[in-house]
Amino acid sequence: MPRIVVYAIEGALASSISAPLEMLRGAEQFNRAARVLADPLSIEVASETGAALHMSGALTVRPSLAATAVDSADLAIVPSLWRSPGATVKRHPAIIASLRRLAARHALLCSVGTGSYFLAQAGLLNGRPATTHWSYFEDFAQRYPRVRLMRQHLITRSGRFYCAGSVNSVADLMVHFIHGFFGVAAARQVEGQFSPEIRRAFQAHDFAHDQVDAHPDEAIWLAQEWMREHLAEPLSIPEVAVRVGISTRHFSRRFRSALDRTPAAFLQQLRIDAARDLLRQTNLAIGEVAARTGYPDPSHFSRVFRGQTGISPLEYRRRVRGKLFVASDAAAR
Repeated sequence: MPRIVVYAIEGALASSISAPLEMLRGAEQFNRAARVLADPLSIEVASETGAALHMSGALTVRPSLAATAVDSADLAIVPSLWRSPGATVKRHPAIIASLRRLAARHALLCSVGTGSYFLAQAGLLNGRPATTHWSYFEDFAQRYPRVRLMRQHLITRSGRFYCAGSVNSVADLMVHFIHGFFGVAAARQVEGQFSPEIRRAFQAHDFAHDQVDAHPDEAIWLAQEWMREHLAEPLSIPEVAVRVGISTRHFSRRFRSALDRTPAAFLQQLRIDAARDLLRQTNLAIGEVAARTGYPDPSHFSRVFRGQTGISPLEYRRRVRGKLFVASDAAAR
């Protein structure tokens, strides 16, 4: 049974609690409707004392337990705070202590926006990459100089610690977690229901590009850069290995060790991400999108795209374009 613990904190953004929970429940309901055998989801809301709290937006949350009673979880979520995160964390020592306990027991810990202050205050992010809401970059960097603040990224991961810089970007992480808890079909279903046009896959190239998931293998970094710069070409993994002066077998082993996936899987993800951008931002024909992303055969491209996203390139474009609007024009109507 996947056990999810969400921390309720006075004045937190209610959407940073409700959105992840709605996505998780949606995945569970999808699997139940599809008669997929899976353990039921357990969700508990914990606060500093267990008392009811007022969130931003005039909503009240009634926790099911106090932070002192939190001793295990598969995933714990720390919401984003509306203001004064530095002062807020000091008023919640029980939550800080519970996060340390969960970390020691290898739970996945995910902060949303300024919720990363809690992970940093607990000492869990020292020496690790992390992010927070952009308006608190300077304050965060001053308070937690031992944390590697990644200002250019909305998502960071280091081991079992995840940070999402905003409520919107936490949707990317939730699809990633749902894939692990409920499987690929449920993840695709939830992704399709929660704005597929604005999210990028968790393993998107800009996540790894700036060393958010850092590794010390310089040759593998060079190979990653080469793949990014030559997506439209008919690349082969042996060719990439030659470019960085490593045998194919040794290259594949080192690549998997550095990034926990094969070079072919990495290259395919780069190409699908590039295709999404072209489908969303241009009027190029499907065949041209395929060619520009390294798929000379449009039919093969469509099969790969559907395998990765669950929908065809044309359907993806239709969904994206169906939601585009200009605020000023809409207001004038």
